[in-house]
Amino acid sequence: MIRVLASPSLLALGEEVVDDHEPSGVDLLLPPTAELIAGLIAFAIIFAFVWKWALPAVNRMLEARQQAITGQLQEAEKSKKDAEKLLQDYKAQLASAKEEAAKIVDEARQTADALRQEIDAKAKADGAAIVAKAREDAAAERERVTAGLRDEVASLSLDLAQKVVVGSIDAKAQKALVEKYMSDLEGIS
Repeated sequence: MIRVLASPSLLALGEEVVDDHEPSGVDLLLPPTAELIAGLIAFAIIFAFVWKWALPAVNRMLEARQQAITGQLQEAEKSKKDAEKLLQDYKAQLASAKEEAAKIVDEARQTADALRQEIDAKAKADGAAIVAKAREDAAAERERVTAGLRDEVASLSLDLAQKVVVGSIDAKAQKALVEKYMSDLEGIS
């Protein structure tokens, strides 16, 4: 890099001096003063622009975004609470349904037990009635058969007695003899 230095005394003469001197040390870090001033002015203008217009716009955008996120979080929290409440309601309904189902099953079991006991009692009563009727029928049949046998035995005895004693005993005496014979038979049995 070639640097041209002009001093006021040399400029007056109209001559240019060319300095082949290379910058070193602090001169490498610092720009020329004119560039430094121009850079500072440009920085101040950009800083003022950013401070006045860009920064408030960015702040508004960030606040809007923060409010949107806050709103979404609140909405999510509300949805979570609603879901938890709904879950509690479903659990309560499920527990109620289970209790009611158990109650219905118990009632059905009790009804079935009562019906079974009623059917058993009716069957026993019907069986007892059938047995009693059969006993009554058997007793009546026994009486009928016994009466029939008495009459038959009496007839046979009379016939036999008439054949044995042909005409010696009258019918009244024969009948009294048969009745005595029958009462003796009843006493034995």
